[in-house]
Amino acid sequence: MSPPPGIVVLVPARRASTRLPEKLLLAEHGEPLIATVARRAGLAFGPTAVVVCADDPALVAAVAPTGIRAALTRADHQSGTDRIAEVAAGLSAEIIVNVQGDEPEMEPEHIRLVAGLLQKHPWAGMATLGVPAGQDAQVNPNQVKVVIGNGDRALWFTRSAAPYDRDRGGPAAQTHRHLGIYAYRRDVLLGYGSLPKSPLEDLERLEQLRALANGIGIAIAVVPRSTPGIDVRADYDAFLSRNTKKLP
Repeated sequence: MSPPPGIVVLVPARRASTRLPEKLLLAEHGEPLIATVARRAGLAFGPTAVVVCADDPALVAAVAPTGIRAALTRADHQSGTDRIAEVAAGLSAEIIVNVQGDEPEMEPEHIRLVAGLLQKHPWAGMATLGVPAGQDAQVNPNQVKVVIGNGDRALWFTRSAAPYDRDRGGPAAQTHRHLGIYAYRRDVLLGYGSLPKSPLEDLERLEQLRALANGIGIAIAVVPRSTPGIDVRADYDAFLSRNTKKLP
């Protein structure tokens, strides 16, 4: 598969992990986790469209057998966005998709969809995805809610329950949960680190609020399901039970 011109998929990879040490190097399913993520991301636009952006030589070495590119970045980046921006600065792609390094079951069609939102909407500097959710998400501050307006426009992201149903006297029965995949226009990504931070971003601990506070439009599409990431050992054990000998 030849990658489409102007699109690249970047996978930020940080070796340190507090809740699951060395998680990107876990290989009980047959290869290091970061290698699985890279190969899975390559199903969207082809493996030559993927670059793993790693902060440690061990991660670069773990990706090498896949044939997918891996770039060693500075170790002091504060976020995955900063890490992929370092690599994107040396590439010519106009649309950059950020796939997290702990998402080994990411749907290739989700990668294509989020990139396509920027092709579809000239007003958008960023794009992301959401999934239908209910009361469990509304009461859980760890599940970020997104309020969606007309024309695929994301209006707000929050850890609080949203939207509020005045007639019901409480949070709406249905909401949308945000999924942590993004696409950026090149100029937006490269300039993101220099944008002034918003107090809203600091309060909610949500980086995407910096974009909204600075007038950058975020396009969003709703997909019917999410794919599980890996944060703790139980997540990896569940991944093993679902996918051993079945990936990518």
